[in-house]
Amino acid sequence: MPVFQYKAVNNQGEVKTGSLSAGTQQEVIARLQTMGLIPISAEQAGGTLTAKPSARRFRKNRLGNAEIADFTRQLSILVAAGLPLDRALDIIRQVSSMPVMVELVEDIQSGVRGGDPLSKALQGHSRYFSSFYINFIRSAEISGNLAESLEDLSRYLEKSQALKNQLLSAMIYPVILVSVTLLSLAIIVTYVLPEFSKLFEDMNAALPASTAFVLGVANAARDYGLFVIAGLVILGLYLRNRSRDPVWRLRWDGRILSMALLGDLVKKVEMARLSRSLGTLLKGGVPLLTALSIARDSLQNRVMSGRLQEVEGSLQEGSGLAGPLLDTGVFPEFALQMIQVGEETGKLDKMLIKVADIYDAEVATATQRMLSVLEPLLIIGLGLVIGGIIMSILVAILSINELPV
Repeated sequence: MPVFQYKAVNNQGEVKTGSLSAGTQQEVIARLQTMGLIPISAEQAGGTLTAKPSARRFRKNRLGNAEIADFTRQLSILVAAGLPLDRALDIIRQVSSMPVMVELVEDIQSGVRGGDPLSKALQGHSRYFSSFYINFIRSAEISGNLAESLEDLSRYLEKSQALKNQLLSAMIYPVILVSVTLLSLAIIVTYVLPEFSKLFEDMNAALPASTAFVLGVANAARDYGLFVIAGLVILGLYLRNRSRDPVWRLRWDGRILSMALLGDLVKKVEMARLSRSLGTLLKGGVPLLTALSIARDSLQNRVMSGRLQEVEGSLQEGSGLAGPLLDTGVFPEFALQMIQVGEETGKLDKMLIKVADIYDAEVATATQRMLSVLEPLLIIGLGLVIGGIIMSILVAILSINELPV
């Protein structure tokens, strides 16, 4: 049976560590709770995937989204257990093995001890805590429901990170496929084709047109390859610089939305982000107009973000949310129908979270559908390139062998 290393807190706020044998992590958490302890973490011992991050994170000099989500989850658990905020932060500082996390918590704790609310103590760390995060905490402090709001915020961060990881994972195979193929072509052009080129020159034989073309391209790539690479780097830097131009970025994002498969995927990803952000904010007590303004920052597509700004104007005039969103023409109609139902039933926050869950699943389906089209095209295209090179060489060899001696 696996052994789990745990960190927990008793009712007096003392940190307890130890190990338990259990079948699953959930079983360890349940046993700790029956012992009157508040579980902070439970990781399987013995070099598993859950035990490695601590050693890796110790060397990190910057916190990522996963670490901020862990911090939020731990804080929500401790505050929900009735511990004062200062004591909860002190416990997180004690159990953390990352110096950068310890430094961050100490600074936040200093602000709290100085009389600042948590939201104000977080404002000095904008690199880790977004305006969405800080505004959500501020609303929770006003409503007096910090523990539940922290739990909702932790769930939001974990879901958002899962969506991001899902999109990154989907691109791993195509990137590996293209990289391996380009490496193979580089080896063929650099080492293989020059040998055949010397062989054909020594035989002084007329080459077929396909072979002459392939060898010509290979020679050009070998002679001017560095210039091509430099040109690609310059092009990448140019596009990066242009992407900072709002007008250019707006046109680019508009073209992406007009693409058949990619545009549909982008709309679903942005709808999932908007729904989860807006639903979480509304559940935390943030007014709709303010929540929409904050949630707009979570969108990466400038066209959709700009249309949301128009929706804010309609809301100021007293209209509902679903109608103006539908008028923009860039958000999925099914999601807007669900939002309209949420408005009519007075459960808009819950409906938005449900829309986010649905579109998380839709993103997985759309990503798989896009990859099911992209992967065969990549394999066939790259296979044709390599196969064409091989065939052109074979044709030349066969034609030379047929020459009279």
